[in-house]
Amino acid sequence: MLLRCCASTRWAARVAACRPYPDRDALLAALDEACYDMTPADLAEALAPESPLLPSPGPHGHDHRGVLAAHTALRAAHAAYEHRFGHVFLVCLDEYEPGERLDQALAGVRTRLGHDPEEERPLVAEELRRLARGRLLRLVAGGTGAH
Repeated sequence: MLLRCCASTRWAARVAACRPYPDRDALLAALDEACYDMTPADLAEALAPESPLLPSPGPHGHDHRGVLAAHTALRAAHAAYEHRFGHVFLVCLDEYEPGERLDQALAGVRTRLGHDPEEERPLVAEELRRLARGRLLRLVAGGTGAH
């Protein structure tokens, strides 16, 4: 189950090794610590199975033509990002309303395309940590338990 949150085997083993967790906060603290300790190889392993997601604009988002144009621009930016950095563009959009996610993703990828690889590496690691937290919280909320 942990590998569905983050595909690094070393990360998953570290989080699993500390079970059982007394509460959700302890589990999230262990997740964070394991993320902060990821090596470049761990990060590459975690990024390999990720695929770019195109957020929908939500029920009160852009008009249809605007959505198509934004999705086309986002797909092109994702391709440019992957070509530049060798892995998919990751961004955690959990904190945004559905109608804001498409614009936030597009702004984020455009900004981060200007980074050099050394500047981008910690940013993508932080986005992966945030995504893993959200995925784990959804799994725990789904009744799988924190152990």
